[in-house]
Order: sequence, then structure tokens, then C-alpha cells
Amino acid sequence: MPKFLHVGCGQKRKEQTTKGFNSGEWEEIRFDIDENVNPDLIGTILDMKNVESASVDAIYSSHNIEHVYPHEVGIALKEFVRVLTPEGFVVITCPDLQSVCKLVSEDKLLQPAYTSPAGPITPLDILYGHRAAIQRGNYYMAHKCGFTLNALTGTLKGSGFASVAGLRRQTHYDLFAIGFKNNISEEALREAAIKHFPDHKPS
Repeated sequence: MPKFLHVGCGQKRKEQTTKGFNSGEWEEIRFDIDENVNPDLIGTILDMKNVESASVDAIYSSHNIEHVYPHEVGIALKEFVRVLTPEGFVVITCPDLQSVCKLVSEDKLLQPAYTSPAGPITPLDILYGHRAAIQRGNYYMAHKCGFTLNALTGTLKGSGFASVAGLRRQTHYDLFAIGFKNNISEEALREAAIKHFPDHKPS
């Protein structure tokens, strides 16, 4: 059975990942910096020494990459490349700065963009991290960098992922990207994106 590493899992499990991973075909390995969420492995995306090289078939990273500094993004992605098998791939989702900055340009910095289970989320929260969580002392929630779709897919390509596709959901203020270590056909890349992206057309 193929394994996927759920990095920065928090309280979530495979049911809250993608429709592709949420099946009996995949084994989930939960990885987090916080031992209180009972991960299978403890560590950060900058130092995944507890994960053997070429030991997982896929990685799912939801809203992690924006929590490291810009100069550390490449370090994290190279760690992803290291632990993936030669045919492995990563699925990343993170905020979309382009759509968020549109709200900022409309002077809506402190107006709710949407309501999450944690309450109303403003553009300021999306840009810099959820203020309520940070106020409670969860400084891991602070955002230290950000991406547009072109920046995210370009960074993946520059960090060792040969085949990359991305999706921008303007109404959700988020990005999705999938990257394979090896070169695959456009058709195979699109099929993989359909399995792991929300129900929107990948580009």
C-alpha cells in the first residue's frame, strides 16, 4: 500500500486531506511539530530527520509552507524531495496572496473575507496568520511568507519537481499545487490533479 506523509497535520486526518488520499488505497503517516496532536512522527518541514529518504510515495502539505521564511522555502521543498520515492509527488495548499491583496486594495483589511470553524477570517489573518490563535500563544500560526500561483508553481519547479500543475481559487483565497519528482505526461499530471484538487479545473 502506498504511503503519504501528512505534514503539519494538526488534529486532521486523511478524511480532511484530498479525495485522492481519502481512500483505502493510501496509508497515512501523520507528521507534526506539536506532540499534543499525537502525530506518528514529530518534526518540522525544515528538518525531517525522522523520515527516511525515499520512504513515502506522496506528501500532503496544507497551509504549512507560508509558516517558514522565504529563504527557508527551498530547504523545506528539498526535504520533501528527499523523503519522496523517485515517482513520488507532493500536494500543497496555501493562501493566495493575489486574491487577498485585491481585498486589501479595496480597503477591506479588517473585514471578514469568510467564516471558518475558528470564526471570521480577515485579509489580515490570511496575510500574517490567525490573530486569535497567535494571541493565545500559538506562534507557529504566524505567516512568514506567501505565494501567488506562478510563484508557487515556479518555486516547486526550481526545487526539484519536474512536473507541476496548479490551481487558484479566487473565491476561497487559496492555491493548490501538485508536483512530481519525475517527468510525467500532461494527461497523467491532469489526472493526478483531478484526484487531489478541489472540483475546479487545474491549469
